[in-house]
Amino acid sequence: MCAVSSSSTASLDATAPPGSTRGIKGLHLILIAFGIFALIAGLCGALWRLGWTLPHGSSLAAIHGPLMISGVFGMLISLERAVAHGSRWAYAAPVLAGIGSLALVIGAPMEFGAGAYAAAAAALAGGSLSATIRQPGLPTGALLFGALAWLAGNVLWLAGMGGADAAGWWLTFLIVTIIGERMELSRPMPQQRGVEAWFLFAFGLLLVGARNGLPTGNGAILYGAALLVTGLWLLRHDTARLDVRGTGQARFTASCMLAGYVWLAIAGLVLIASPSGGAFGYDVTLHAVLVGFVLSTVFGHALVILPAVARVNLRYAPVLYLPLALLHLSVVLRAGGGLMGWDSGRKGSSLLTIAALASFAASLVVVSLREGRGPRPESASVEPLTLQPR
Repeated sequence: MCAVSSSSTASLDATAPPGSTRGIKGLHLILIAFGIFALIAGLCGALWRLGWTLPHGSSLAAIHGPLMISGVFGMLISLERAVAHGSRWAYAAPVLAGIGSLALVIGAPMEFGAGAYAAAAAALAGGSLSATIRQPGLPTGALLFGALAWLAGNVLWLAGMGGADAAGWWLTFLIVTIIGERMELSRPMPQQRGVEAWFLFAFGLLLVGARNGLPTGNGAILYGAALLVTGLWLLRHDTARLDVRGTGQARFTASCMLAGYVWLAIAGLVLIASPSGGAFGYDVTLHAVLVGFVLSTVFGHALVILPAVARVNLRYAPVLYLPLALLHLSVVLRAGGGLMGWDSGRKGSSLLTIAALASFAASLVVVSLREGRGPRPESASVEPLTLQPR
């Protein structure tokens, strides 16, 4: 997930009109609350799908995918980008994403919520286009195409297509956005010949696979090949392979990233092995990417994302490896339960995912309160250049 450096928020504070910083911080907190609201609603929908009895579970289950993609991850990414950009118009994307989530959960017509999500994606794409024009390059181009993929998925859903038809575009949004940020981090490192060509090859496969649709045999094979190539490419060329040799927060972040890349490659293998669009392959692919890859990335960058967005001071501690282990154990249980037809295992995996999220949040709060206020660790300030205000 993209990460915003402390210099971004410092610049934002410096350029904001007198007395506006408090209002901006208040807006950040409101938008984060919308994201948490969408996360809780989406998790309730997921639990109902797995057989847990919950109030309003069936209605939430119907919007589980859009809530998690657009209401949670889309909100987080667009809010980060708005904080880094520093312009008030950049907040249109997260505000529209929050409106869409609220509309869907309270039972407004689906077209209203889907339209708000599509407008949010369009606003993010506009901001990404502006950044690409100012700073042309493959990383910024990846961020732009990621936003366009989000827009494509939301437009398909708005047009009445099922979530499975839009899933390839939604996953592409998250995957390409994360890769764009990681590519920016790798710029100072010596690059081997063909690195960018391999990424463009994988990106092309993602687009074609998403276009053909994950439920189709052809689309599943192409998309699976793209996930496999992308996962192996990241394991070989991302800075995490070097950072994991370090200590403290840098090593924790690298561990989160490397574990996520492994799940990305596994998702590709599963999709290739079950190209008929069967329930097992589709379900494992979604959760390997969204939980094993995306949420692991969020864990790795939370110590930078949250201080920049919510203006809170957080600290690293080794205890954070425990919720990380729970998170990846939940994906193992989800995949194993599906493979063996073990419904109890699949149901239990959802509880493990929730336990991982809750314990991670609790650990951050407890550790930060125990350590007290103070300067942020040096390692937290090394962030992608694409998110610096220009």
